[in-house]
Amino acid sequence: MNVDSFRRELAELGFTEVLTRNWAPNQFIDTHTHGFEVRALVLEGEMVLGCDGRNMMLRAGDVFTLDANLEHTERYGPQGATYLVGRKWGS
Repeated sequence: MNVDSFRRELAELGFTEVLTRNWAPNQFIDTHTHGFEVRALVLEGEMVLGCDGRNMMLRAGDVFTLDANLEHTERYGPQGATYLVGRKWGS
């Protein structure tokens, strides 16, 4: 999926906040939650998203979603990672 079509998809799904996030190599974010729903497209690098007892490897071109308030961890690869993320706040 390319960036333009992903942005259109986010708008259609009601994600009003869209930003690009850059993460440092080998960065680890311990268990946490967000007060918003997430839908993201990995643009560069790789990351491991840990939630619900599973670890999911994500690389450039992969899309992931997280429900609001879902506990998860994030571990970024040796080159770090960049992703385009949409945030949808509860109504």
